[in-house]
Amino acid sequence: MNKLTKLFGFNPNETTVRTEIVAGITIFLTMSYILAVNPAIFGELEGMPGGAVFTYTALAAIVGTMCMAFWGKLPFGLAPGMGLNAFFVYTVCMGMGYSWQFALTAVLIEGILFIIMTVTNIRESIVNAIPINLRYAIGGGIGLFIAFIGLQNSGIIVNNDATLVSLGDITHGPALLPSSACSSQASFTQKTYAEPCF
Repeated sequence: MNKLTKLFGFNPNETTVRTEIVAGITIFLTMSYILAVNPAIFGELEGMPGGAVFTYTALAAIVGTMCMAFWGKLPFGLAPGMGLNAFFVYTVCMGMGYSWQFALTAVLIEGILFIIMTVTNIRESIVNAIPINLRYAIGGGIGLFIAFIGLQNSGIIVNNDATLVSLGDITHGPALLPSSACSSQASFTQKTYAEPCF
């Protein structure tokens, strides 16, 4: 137990090893959809290598989650952000007509600026200037947008001229992975693991 406390900040007074293992499995199942959706989104760009996007997505999630576990001592799963990816592909590259190489350069510059803003506490000042209700609404809106893209790209929902969207074929193919992850999450939530799920 001392090794867990030292490595991960594990506190046996607040949680159990079993709860943390179930939470980890739940987070993995919840996040795993990105391995299918991220390459599919970037695959719409000509010349973007799908295998490299898949590998990058997995490695970024592993490195980010390990940093949070060992350095931050927090039980958070991190992966590439789907909102930024959709903006990158559909707005910057397809909408504005920039190449994906140019857009990646912009993302690099944005990342460097974000680090500078975080280190100098400018980012915190900007966040604190936004009213709390608007912060919750932004998070909810981005979550719905990401969910819609994921459901659409996995085939769970499909285009319907009468109702705009309808249920797709969820019995095989790419729809199985997110469907099984959502089912597992719902099952864990029903068994009172709601806190680790969300």
